[in-house]
Order: sequence, then C-alpha cells, then structure tokens
Amino acid sequence: MALAVVVVQLLVLYWPVVTVEGPVSWTDKVVHLLVFAVPTNAVGRALGSVRVAVLLFAIHAPVSELVQHFLLPGRSGDVWDAVLDLVGVGLGAAALVVGARLRRW
Repeated sequence: MALAVVVVQLLVLYWPVVTVEGPVSWTDKVVHLLVFAVPTNAVGRALGSVRVAVLLFAIHAPVSELVQHFLLPGRSGDVWDAVLDLVGVGLGAAALVVGARLRRW
C-alpha cells in the first residue's frame, strides 16, 4: 500500500507537463496537501516510524518544487505549494500519532 501511494505521489509531482486552463484554483493546493499527507501516513505506518516518514517527506517537499521549477519544462515551482506540502506532512504525521494514541486508549 505504501509503495503504491508513493508511486502515485511521484507521478503527480514529476509528470513532465501539466496543463491547467485558466488560473490555478484552490484545488491545486488541496492536491498538494493530500499528496504529502497520505504518503507520510502510509510510509509511517509501513515503517513503524513517524519520525522517519516526516524526515523523508519534509525533505522531499521543497526538493520537489525545486525540481519542478528548474528541471521540468512546462512545470513551475511554487513556494506556497511547498508550504502546503509541509502542512500535509504534518497532517499525515498527526493522524499517525493520534491513531496510535487512540489504539492504546
């Protein structure tokens, strides 16, 4: 499951050309949040380590925006996308921590 989620994340982030008609809407920001929250949660569960998952995806968030901006023609990096990516990492980690505490309770 975690592997499949990470593959989808990589496809979303690094697909060479994304065509968006008109102005970028709030849905793009929601996608950025989810594309980091879900993998952080899935990988954290698979590894049994919230810290490792947070470290991996917190590094990947800004790196993905830099790669999009500098290395992928037709894509652009955005600071706000990176911010929402990091919020997604936090939400995915928070869900893991809360879930673990609820199971112990």
